[in-house]
Amino acid sequence: MKWGESGEVIRFSYRVLDADKAKILNDKKFEPSLIDPQAGVKLVVPSMETWASCARARRPKTASRTGWSFQQGRLVKRGDHVAVVIGAFHADGLVVD
Repeated sequence: MKWGESGEVIRFSYRVLDADKAKILNDKKFEPSLIDPQAGVKLVVPSMETWASCARARRPKTASRTGWSFQQGRLVKRGDHVAVVIGAFHADGLVVD
């Protein structure tokens, strides 16, 4: 989790090690969301971002790098512990850097 664009964007990046297990991450039925209990917010990837839609259309390959950006308006702070949820996938305890 990276705090970027002067705090306007939180970037979630990950590396795919098993393409079969990573399929859910690009399933268009599920919208990625970032949950920050400290700030009391749930953020989603803006649908107007063409590149975000294109990034989700790719099939993850082994050892590939990918991710999403959550537009957030400086609600989430560096050091906050957040969770990313995509369908049944949950990544809890991520620290925003």
